[in-house]
Amino acid sequence: MICDYELNGRQIHFVGIGGCGMNGLARMAQHFGAVCSGSDPAGGPTIAALQQEGIMVTEEQTADTVPDHCDLLVYSAAIRHDQPELAEARRRRIPVLKYAEMVGRLMVDRIGIAIAGTHGKSTTTSILSHILLCANLDPSFIVGARCTQIGGGSHVGHSDILVAEACEYERSFHYLQPTHGLILNIEVDHLDFYSSMDEIVEAFATFAQKIPLHGQLLIHHEMPHRLSVTAGLGCKVETIGFDPQSNWRVQYESRDSAQNRPRACLRHNGNIVVSWNCPMPGEHMAYNAAAAAVIAHHLDAPWPVIRDAIESFQGLDRRMQVIGTIGTHVNAGLDTDSINDRSNEVCLTEDAITIVDDYGHHPTEIAATLRALRQHYQPRRLICVFQPHQHSRTRFLMEEFATSFGEADMVIVPEIYFVRDSDTERHAVTATDLVRRLRERGVRAWHLSPFGAIVEHLQVIGAPTDLIVTMGAGDVWKIAQQLLTSLDRTKSPTAIRS
Repeated sequence: MICDYELNGRQIHFVGIGGCGMNGLARMAQHFGAVCSGSDPAGGPTIAALQQEGIMVTEEQTADTVPDHCDLLVYSAAIRHDQPELAEARRRRIPVLKYAEMVGRLMVDRIGIAIAGTHGKSTTTSILSHILLCANLDPSFIVGARCTQIGGGSHVGHSDILVAEACEYERSFHYLQPTHGLILNIEVDHLDFYSSMDEIVEAFATFAQKIPLHGQLLIHHEMPHRLSVTAGLGCKVETIGFDPQSNWRVQYESRDSAQNRPRACLRHNGNIVVSWNCPMPGEHMAYNAAAAAVIAHHLDAPWPVIRDAIESFQGLDRRMQVIGTIGTHVNAGLDTDSINDRSNEVCLTEDAITIVDDYGHHPTEIAATLRALRQHYQPRRLICVFQPHQHSRTRFLMEEFATSFGEADMVIVPEIYFVRDSDTERHAVTATDLVRRLRERGVRAWHLSPFGAIVEHLQVIGAPTDLIVTMGAGDVWKIAQQLLTSLDRTKSPTAIRS
C-alpha cells in the first residue's frame, strides 16, 4: 500500500494530468512530498496553473516524456491501454496505477467518503466538501469538476477525512477504500463496458461491500435495485429519497409561497432536521444537497452550519451555470474559470437572452435539468444545444434520449463528441439519427455543424426572454462562450429577430 510517507521524494508521472480528478491527485501527491510531472495534450489554464505550482507538464505524450527516473506512473480512465507512455512504463517495469487505484490507496487509514451514482457525483461531492470546510472539519477532497468556491477541484486538509467521487466506469470504484459510501442513483450507462443493467447493479453491489462493518452506506430509497445492492451488507445502511418511508426524506418546493424561490427540507423519523433556500433550482439538486447534508451530519457537522453552508453554495462549473445575458441590460458574463455566485437570483428580463451551460449527457440528467430550468426561469422559449457524448452511449440509449427533451422548445444537435469509442462504433450512429428520432417524438430538432454555424444560427433566432442552454460532457461549452462574446452587447432587443 502507498501511504503518505511513501510518497515523500518519489517521482510520479501523471498521464492525462489535465483532467479534473487527475490534477487534484497530482497536487495531493506533491503536498505529501512527491516529485510530480505529467503530460496532457489539451493545454489550457489548468496546465498553466500546475506548472506555476512546480509540476512539470508537457503536451507531448510519447515514450520519451516518461522521466528517466520514475518510481510510479498514474493514468486517467480516458487513457487508452496502448498509450505510448504506459507502454514505456511497462517496458521499463515502472509500477503503473489507474487514477482510482491511487485514490483508493490514499484512503487507507483515513475516513474515506466515496460518492457514487450514475449522475450527481460532482455536485454532491462539491457541496459536501463545502459543508465540511464551513464546519471547520478541514477535509481533503478530489472533485471531478471545477468549483471555484472550494479552491478548484481539490484540497489537502489536516483532518483524516478524504472525500472523492466513485466512478463506476470500468469498475473503477472497486479500488476505493471507503468508510462511508453514498449511492445517489443507478441507471443504465457505459454500455460500451457493461453488458446489461444486471451487471451494472452487480458492480454497485460490489462497491457497497467495500464498506467495512463500522462504516455506513446511504442509498437512494426509491431506486428499483436498492435491495439487490444492500443484500448481505454488514455495515449500517440508511436510505434517502422523496418517499415518506425513507430514513431521510427530502421535500422540495420549486417556488416557495413566501419568497418565490426554491426551498427544501430534510426530515428524519418524520421530524424536520434542517431546511434551506436552494442555491440551484431543481428537485435533483435539492436531493444532492440533502445527501451531502446527511453525510456531513454523520461526520459531526452541526445542522445550523449545514444549512448555512448549503445556502451559501455558489455552484460549480457546467452545472446549470449562468454564463451571461445578451441585451440592453447585460451581465458581462463569466469565463470558464469562474462561476456565477448568484445564479439562483438571476431571472429572465424582457430585453435579454440568458445563456446557461450544463454538463448533462445522460437522458435522466437532461430531462431533470431542462425541467428545473423551465420551472425556475419560465422562459418564453427554452432552446437546447445538445452535444451527444460518445457514439456508443448515443446508440445504446437512443430511445431514452428521444424522450428526454420534452421541456425544450428547440433542440440543436452538433456532431457527436468522439471519445473512447472504436471507429466501428463511430460509424454506427450519427447526430442525424438522434435528430430524426427527436422529430418523430414531436420535438423541433435540427442537426447543425460546425460550432460556428450554430452560433450564427442562434444569433438569428435568439429573442428576448429566451433561455439558451448548451449541454453535454464534451466541448459544447465553447458555443455558449462564443455566442456571448460574438454578439454586439449594445444591440437593442428589437434588433434581435424572433
